[in-house]
Amino acid sequence: MREILINVTPRETRAALIDNGTTQELYIERASRRGLVGNLYKGRVSRVLPGMQAAFIDIGLARAAFLHASDIARAVPAQAEAVPAVPEIGELVLPGQEILVQVLKDPLGTKGARLTTFISLPSRFLVYMPRGQGVGVSSRIEDPEAREQLRVQVRELMENSAAQADSGKGGYIVRTAAYRAPPEALRADMLYLARLWEHVRQQHLKASGAELVHEDLALGPRMLRDELGADVRRVLVDAPAEYARLRQFAQSFMPDAVERIEQYNGAPPLFELHGVEEEIARALDRKVPLKSGGYIVIDQTEAMTTIDVNTGAYVGHRNPEETVYRTNLEAAVAIARQLRLRNLGGIIIVDFIDMQDVTHREQLLAALQGALAGDRAQNQIARVSPLGLVEMTRKRTRESLEHLLCEPCATCQGRGFVRSAETICHEIYREALRQCAQFRVEQLLILAHPEVVERLLDEDAPVMADLEQQVGRPVRLQAEALYGLEQFDVVLA
Repeated sequence: MREILINVTPRETRAALIDNGTTQELYIERASRRGLVGNLYKGRVSRVLPGMQAAFIDIGLARAAFLHASDIARAVPAQAEAVPAVPEIGELVLPGQEILVQVLKDPLGTKGARLTTFISLPSRFLVYMPRGQGVGVSSRIEDPEAREQLRVQVRELMENSAAQADSGKGGYIVRTAAYRAPPEALRADMLYLARLWEHVRQQHLKASGAELVHEDLALGPRMLRDELGADVRRVLVDAPAEYARLRQFAQSFMPDAVERIEQYNGAPPLFELHGVEEEIARALDRKVPLKSGGYIVIDQTEAMTTIDVNTGAYVGHRNPEETVYRTNLEAAVAIARQLRLRNLGGIIIVDFIDMQDVTHREQLLAALQGALAGDRAQNQIARVSPLGLVEMTRKRTRESLEHLLCEPCATCQGRGFVRSAETICHEIYREALRQCAQFRVEQLLILAHPEVVERLLDEDAPVMADLEQQVGRPVRLQAEALYGLEQFDVVLA
């Protein structure tokens, strides 16, 4: 069974999804940088880029947002047998034009938000698409009979609902939570979404441009809407005000779930009691140990995320192939969990330990796919490459845990390494010679990190003697405790 833990502090809300005592997903929302995914804006086209088939849209943020031509809704003739090719961006939008857009992806790094005009409004059981058509059913509902029954129910409600007369045609996606939901609940959701879409349309007409029209729910209510399924045993909230707000939200939209929302009043902090704080700390490390003694190493780069699997201390069976196979299987499960926990997305390359047995390779891919089956983010796995690498993609809509909680190291500027003390000593030597060749000085004063100064006085003392001989002036060293290892100054006196 699963649990949802919600921890609230004045400027930050955190939520953890716990499955059988193990933290599977983490969500963090701060007052200083709330997520934008799902928000609706009245945007103004600032630039049209025909070469990229895209446009930059001003929605009132620091950076202009990105809208690709394929994300722009357009009328498709009813008699068309196939979806027509995407027109040129210049035929779809013009500079200065105002359009209603929705955020698909939060701004990531130096990139602005990704937008779409295919609006989708989610509720407990349904997702309404004002510019869509037909009825789709979540792929997580695997029972064919249940899928067809839900599709028929929603179609009948669409035909009979008076709400459709006001909201237009549109289409719906039936969410996983709708499995075994009564028709009355589906109808209530449909009426709510119709009212919400009408509210959005009115706000869009009133907005002056580059302005927020509709904001998605805050993290707490959003967790109830998106994650509170029948398999969730309880929701624990450690803040009285948030607890009352979530109970009120549940009473309005999911009355059957109200009793599962509980207030936590224990002395130990909620996240510490359930081991979530430890999981957050471990999720910021590169190295992830496996129970067998092996480990995986995760590195995020600008272009992709790489994951390396190693046997480590695991010696396993007498058969080396079997040892490698067991390590890879364990790593596949760990990797799927780490992708969700760290919210890693984009291109992901996994370097499993090489296996000669073709059957083992196929079973490994099946194990990885099975471990990723419960992942809400869309993912796609390719076959094992000739180099033994598994290539996959995972849809990224928000910042990874590392990018959200961390910033580049002030010492190494995000490189992940610093030059050695020996290297800095050689640089000081060259810089001192360069300075003395340009200026007449009485003596040289070298300011550097204590470790560098210690090396110059000990192992590199002959170098300093050679420097004094070449410049013909005394050289004095001064250790600066506040300097970084790579920082130094050559002062002419």
